[in-house]
Amino acid sequence: MYNKEIETLPLDKLRKLQNERLTNLVERVYTKVPFYKKQFDEAGLKTSDIKGVLDLHKIPFTKKTDLRDNYPFDMFAVPMDDVVRIHASSGTTGRPTVVGYNSHDLGVFDEVVARSLVAGGATSKMKMHNAYGYGLFTGGLGIHSGATKLGMAVVPISGGMTERQLMLLQDFQPEVICCTPSYAQTLGEEMQKRGITHDDINLKYAILGAEPWTEAIRTQVEGLLNVTATNIYGLSEIIGPGVSQEDYEEKGTGSYIWEDHFYPEIVDRDTGEPLPYGKEGVLVFTTLTKEALPIMRYWTNDICSIDYDSGAKRTHIKMSSIKGRSDDMLIIRGVNLFHTQVEALLEGMEHLAPCYQLIVTREGTMDRVKLNIEITKELQDNIDGDLANNDTIKNLTGKLSKKIKDNIGLSMKVELMACDTIPRSAGGKLSRIVDCRELG
Repeated sequence: MYNKEIETLPLDKLRKLQNERLTNLVERVYTKVPFYKKQFDEAGLKTSDIKGVLDLHKIPFTKKTDLRDNYPFDMFAVPMDDVVRIHASSGTTGRPTVVGYNSHDLGVFDEVVARSLVAGGATSKMKMHNAYGYGLFTGGLGIHSGATKLGMAVVPISGGMTERQLMLLQDFQPEVICCTPSYAQTLGEEMQKRGITHDDINLKYAILGAEPWTEAIRTQVEGLLNVTATNIYGLSEIIGPGVSQEDYEEKGTGSYIWEDHFYPEIVDRDTGEPLPYGKEGVLVFTTLTKEALPIMRYWTNDICSIDYDSGAKRTHIKMSSIKGRSDDMLIIRGVNLFHTQVEALLEGMEHLAPCYQLIVTREGTMDRVKLNIEITKELQDNIDGDLANNDTIKNLTGKLSKKIKDNIGLSMKVELMACDTIPRSAGGKLSRIVDCRELG
């Protein structure tokens, strides 16, 4: 499924394709989606005002609240008779966001997932262990269908049941695993506890997503599972997993956005103004080819940057790793804080495992944040007695506290914890932040 022609299309031809698809999209949503007709009319926009992607900034943003306000199906641009699959968010903060696909959309979904898997190292001759959740969440079925399109043999294990997962990794010998980064950590740690070695499994590639992660997590996962680990990115409102993917031979240089289908922008989180390449802001997407639920200028809340990489395999633009979500950003005593900033500082720090939580509390009118982080098993095995009174622990605590202060500008209490004391992923997304302010 490596589409060399489209993935290496010269930028001028790619832009021409995007412009054609965008003008068709604008006409379609204006006539078929009342929300967008109202949006255009209230902004004083005509469809003829949008001649290409350089005019996108004229169009208002679409936000998650808009999908919830039009629950369940009022954002759809095709009759319900044409819809062949429906997914939805969990709805834990209100009405779920509902997304739908017609047959054409599922073809696009399969294409971009298969394209992503190939970039991550997979081939049609491999088996995939798919530990993403199946159901209303787009991850499990989306990855499964794209892998089938590629020709892989898929093991649809879903999330959880870690004991069974480890058994099948040994018995079925898949070369590729797909799951969240935090669950890959869990599987690797459980392998160590059970004495399962790299020789007992056959994994070569881990394609991980659904939550922000850093090089510290990559290093740990690659060591635990003996794999090359890459990032897959997506969100259900745009299509699901497969919006962008990191190449296994270009790790750390960003993830390709398949911009023949999804046009990206970076905008200022406060003003919404477009930002130039290389600048960090909120990621915004316009779906160029979706039919059932086309979305224009969707405000993802994800913080990153985008830029072209002239030395890369493909001509499509790359996005940096996700720093965090703008709505999840903590502001502690005037300092903006994402948990990934702390995680990034753990890289190269001996004796510390990338298993941590930030605990946020309020004392009077003052917000405070504490970092709980585990030490490695090797260090723990060499410590007698109470961790708090050990000189090595005290030195590590002071070193990490200073590193956080020097790099983030925030004084933060640090507590080093024993192994296996911080919650692990059971297959789903893992919360790195525990906000106790609302509980008090």
